[in-house]
Amino acid sequence: MSLYDASVPQLVKMLGNMERWLDKAAEHAAAKKFDVDTLLAARLAPDQYALVRQIQAACDAAKFAGARLAGKEAPVHPDTETTVAQLRARIQSVIAFLGTLTPADFDGAARRPVTLSFMPGMVIDGTDYLNELAIPNFYFHATTAYAILRHNGVNVGKSDFIGGMKLRPV
Repeated sequence: MSLYDASVPQLVKMLGNMERWLDKAAEHAAAKKFDVDTLLAARLAPDQYALVRQIQAACDAAKFAGARLAGKEAPVHPDTETTVAQLRARIQSVIAFLGTLTPADFDGAARRPVTLSFMPGMVIDGTDYLNELAIPNFYFHATTAYAILRHNGVNVGKSDFIGGMKLRPV
């Protein structure tokens, strides 16, 4: 399996799932008669990021994974979102960016040295970057965003997290 196949389709799928979680959050807020944007400040623990930052971080993890492995520049997002609508736009922007990447962009990605701004003077090979940082980091923030919504009464379940599967007859 190529690093493209191991990353981009799943990141796009999960970002789409995240959008559907926000749909359910809006439905929940409407049913309970509160502004859905108030959920953006919700967090699981005082020292953890709020929902808005969890979604921003998941988006960043996805775009940087794709960009670094493909040897491209990631789009810039200044972390100024204050509404669910703005978060949706960010998710859609990252999905659109990932959609520009092709399997050919990932040729040589397994051994491509990836630099990380928080580890000056060090590099990590593409496969190790994907497996040891990019995917775990993405899922950490996605899972925490999901948990914040669920903790606040949004009707999301395991199937909302996993999303659709490419099943076929035996």
